[in-house]
Amino acid sequence: MSLVLYNTLTRCKEPFVPLVKGQAKIYVCGPTVYDYCHVGHARCYIAFDVLVRYLKALGYAVTYVRNLTDLDDKIIQRANEQGLSFLELAETYIRAFHEDMDALGLLRPDQEPRAAEHIDRMVADIKGLVERGYAYLGGSDVFYEVSRFADYGRLSGRDLTELRAGARVEVDPNKKNPLDFVLWKKSKPGEPAWPSPWGEGRPGWHLECSAMSSHYLGAAFDIHGGGHDLIFPHHENEIAQAVPLGRGFARTWLHNGFVQINHQKMSKSLKNFFTIREVLARFHPEALRLFVLSKQYRGPVDFSDEALGEMGKGLDRAYRTLKQVRDLAGPAGKAEDFPEAAEAVGRFHEAMDDDLNTARALGHLFEAVRALNRLLDEGRAGKTELGSLRAWAGAVEAMGRVLGLLVRDPEAYLAERQEAALSDSDLTPAAIEARIAERAQARDEKRWADADRIRGELQARGIVLEDAGGRTRWRLES
Repeated sequence: MSLVLYNTLTRCKEPFVPLVKGQAKIYVCGPTVYDYCHVGHARCYIAFDVLVRYLKALGYAVTYVRNLTDLDDKIIQRANEQGLSFLELAETYIRAFHEDMDALGLLRPDQEPRAAEHIDRMVADIKGLVERGYAYLGGSDVFYEVSRFADYGRLSGRDLTELRAGARVEVDPNKKNPLDFVLWKKSKPGEPAWPSPWGEGRPGWHLECSAMSSHYLGAAFDIHGGGHDLIFPHHENEIAQAVPLGRGFARTWLHNGFVQINHQKMSKSLKNFFTIREVLARFHPEALRLFVLSKQYRGPVDFSDEALGEMGKGLDRAYRTLKQVRDLAGPAGKAEDFPEAAEAVGRFHEAMDDDLNTARALGHLFEAVRALNRLLDEGRAGKTELGSLRAWAGAVEAMGRVLGLLVRDPEAYLAERQEAALSDSDLTPAAIEARIAERAQARDEKRWADADRIRGELQARGIVLEDAGGRTRWRLES
């Protein structure tokens, strides 16, 4: 099976066939940088990070472009409120965005263009649309004339007549049609402005991505992605702007579903959101990543602390298993060295080939972790070859790399988790080891009740003791 992706434009799954064999060119709409990013942003950018990782795993040379909207009404308003320039405010939140994405383990894009640095490109596109009769001057602004583009509404599946009848937009006497949207707007006093044939002003938001994507990826490219809320009007308008200029634009359109709170979309406008950094203050970054990937990218996912907690437990178990393999058998090997491990990776790829079904792919990943645990039990008893342990560990790590999971050193991960869990406790590793020593002495003296009491006291504090090979190890309960 080869990779198939659900194309929003055609409303069906299609085999991924790039414009240039062996290459994949991807554009994803980035954030508007006026505030900290929330978990909904994490869902979007993790989803497309996995797409990039998987295409690379399949051998494609990937060019990944993700823009930054550093010029927007919200940015200008907040900057004015704080007595900053719009670029100063934007820079603050660009740094925060990069910190959040790095914490979540996202690969950096190959290009990350900023809107304010591409005004000349946008002005040139507006000129082209005016010359071709798709745009007009209305008052001091330039508008796109939606009725001139016959395919308007194709991406979103909306009928132009119905849109016009139900248009809930502020009436603008300068528009020919309520659906027409602004390409160039006259700047108000105190707002940033650039020169143009239509006077001092700035471009409309929809123009940014259609101009920058074609600049970095060419007149036609393979995949355009973003959140489901961008289908209309943003992506619909991008197509309407690009096609009249002779661009093939994006062949495949991918859109991720929402993160929900109580079955309602998480968003800043509804004030029901959690920022990424708020969540990462309480949960490990990979737990949030695992939570996001626990559902296929197109569907909704319901956020809760309970769900994040369960994800953390699953990660702890997987990392603990990988550490035990290293302790017993050394570093991971190649999955293809053991047929059953290779088959597990094959099933994982089948799930990923089916429109990046990460939910099913994770099932195969954790099945492999369970297989490793069974082999570990046999290995300790000398009933299995260490080569098979290494091969299965290699399978787990190979699957994890595609998803951006289990990519840390297991010992370092577990130590980090241990330190975080003990930070709010009066227990220290030294204190735990002292209690274990007390228990060992009680066992040597056959004071079994005292030994059981110590184990029980530690268990009540979340400390699990494991007796094996003549020694006692301890770990924190997930």
